[in-house]
Amino acid sequence: MKMRVLQLIDSLEPGGAERMAVNLANALAEDNVFSCICATRAEGALKSTINKSVNYLFLNRKYVVDVIALIRLVKFVKTSNISIIHAHGSSFFFAWLLKLRLPNLKLIWHDHNGNRSEVKGLFPRLLKLCSSKFDAVLCVNDNLKHWIQTNLKASNLHVIQNFPMLSLSEHTTILKGEKGKRILCLANLRHPKNHLLLLESFKDLCDKFSGWTLHIVGKDYNDDYSNAVKEFINSEKLSNSVFIYDSCNDTSNIISQVEIGVLSSNYEGLPMTLLEYGLGGLAVIVTNVGDNSKVIINDEFGHLIPVKNPKALTESLLFYVGNEEDRIAAGKRLKLHVQNNFSKKSALKKIIDVYLSLNNS
Repeated sequence: MKMRVLQLIDSLEPGGAERMAVNLANALAEDNVFSCICATRAEGALKSTINKSVNYLFLNRKYVVDVIALIRLVKFVKTSNISIIHAHGSSFFFAWLLKLRLPNLKLIWHDHNGNRSEVKGLFPRLLKLCSSKFDAVLCVNDNLKHWIQTNLKASNLHVIQNFPMLSLSEHTTILKGEKGKRILCLANLRHPKNHLLLLESFKDLCDKFSGWTLHIVGKDYNDDYSNAVKEFINSEKLSNSVFIYDSCNDTSNIISQVEIGVLSSNYEGLPMTLLEYGLGGLAVIVTNVGDNSKVIINDEFGHLIPVKNPKALTESLLFYVGNEEDRIAAGKRLKLHVQNNFSKKSALKKIIDVYLSLNNS
């Protein structure tokens, strides 16, 4: 039986799970697999990065249990003869409802959350309930695998590294600031990304080097966290050197305009952003969380700094800003490292092997 696979994701706003779902749908289509992607709740900037050869469905789900949306998905799956549902992140619940209606479907859940053990409340209880219907579980690192083994009713587990893909989107975003003096933080405005730590260190950098600018690209939820970030920028008089762009889908184009990529996160799994920085040849500074240390294995590939440590972040920024040759060399080494060790080909083979094993079971 030929594989016919649907990637299920709640939205197409740029984020790690969302980019992985789109990357996978596109890569499968390029590999001549019948590939679909479905956004259950919201569309977003990543919609334009879906290849034309990928079948696309938007459900416009209004409620947690939206009967009309579920009926539409059931009809689509039946009409398209889908055999495998690959549910990413929080979309597992809607995938579970789908499997209750179509029990012969094979259901894979893909966990991208590097802080799963800290999630409290209803979510983990609901996840445990639904996990009895998972035919396989994919996760991005060994810590997540251990948590899943301990907490869920799932046994067919696989660690699959994220893989970056160059976006072919139209180059629409033009960054402000002086060419050759730009720093990028590609992360949605969410508390775990700790933009305030980066802003604090960037302010210290500005006291010693002039002309450098910081560019924050990611979904702006206009909430308390977002307001705190903007208030810091205004109160510290950084509005002429720090720029917020909201969601953008031309990631490769944005990366090509900067010199340094930073992630100051409190936790991660294996961030797609880090791999995209690497593929773009940037010098990178990232916190030592999740599997970042498997990418930045020593200082030749970038700077791996302690979490919540503004002094270490400031020192790394000062080093790369003040040492252009080291900055360029680190970016070149990281690009080669990512190309050789986090390739689409390697990850795709492992995922297709999981698909084949389920199709044949």
